[in-house]
Amino acid sequence: MASPSAPSLCITIVLLVVVSWATSASARNFYQDFDITWGDGRAQILNNGDLLTLSLDKASGSGFQSKNEYLFGKIDMQLKLVPGNSAGTVTAYYLSSNGSAWDEIDFEFLGNLSGDPYILHTNVFSQGKGNREQQFYLWFDPTADFHTYSILWNPQRIIFSVDGTPIREFKNAESIGVPFPKAQPMRIFSSLWNADDWATRGGLIKTDWTQAPFTASYRNFNADNACIWSSGSSSCTSSSSSSDGNAWLSEELDSTSQERLKWVQSNYMIYNYCTDAKRFPQGLPPECAMS
Repeated sequence: MASPSAPSLCITIVLLVVVSWATSASARNFYQDFDITWGDGRAQILNNGDLLTLSLDKASGSGFQSKNEYLFGKIDMQLKLVPGNSAGTVTAYYLSSNGSAWDEIDFEFLGNLSGDPYILHTNVFSQGKGNREQQFYLWFDPTADFHTYSILWNPQRIIFSVDGTPIREFKNAESIGVPFPKAQPMRIFSSLWNADDWATRGGLIKTDWTQAPFTASYRNFNADNACIWSSGSSSCTSSSSSSDGNAWLSEELDSTSQERLKWVQSNYMIYNYCTDAKRFPQGLPPECAMS
């Protein structure tokens, strides 16, 4: 077999370099995007950065946080939750700022006895005030495979989605005096921890430590459509628009998505603070009046 000529060999090498660069440039990994913050070895980044696992045992849970801060974004993460008897455990995945008047956007997954459904707990804090819980069952087993949990956060609204289906919308209601998270950059955090004093049936069901270690898994983080906040400025310009690929900054639910949201809330919502009149005897929070 004849050896390749010099020009063809050069072309092959250049192509390989270009392909290698393109692959590395497009593929994100947990080493690049996150720091493990606690757990003394219970959190691990595996598979060349493609997989992250958190573990919990009787001594400790574990957690991680993003290297970047974000001020608005469309953020996806795939999670596979603790299987089997996960009662007493909480897997939290959320955005949060710092300080006593912090902003926060929460997904929390409350474990349960084997065969009983997880509860997906959501909340929004603005300027340190939360008490905006909505809770859901899921329409699948979140421990059997990975599913995508997404937060769309733009100046007009926050939309929580599961596998592309919206489950909750929190609209900007500053016009009626409700603070909205829009001025404080937030990091992404996640942790797996023991909360058996409240997590499962109000604390009646305790963590079964004979089942430990409990493990949750993460993959396919995506924050390509997000504004990174660094040194007091945003990676998104004030003139960012849909023509710049930033349509998400003004995205809202279309009619199909609104129907899917209604389907979830009619069939899978199990708690809504906006219908809990006993909890708010002085009147429901003002944003509850917004459809």
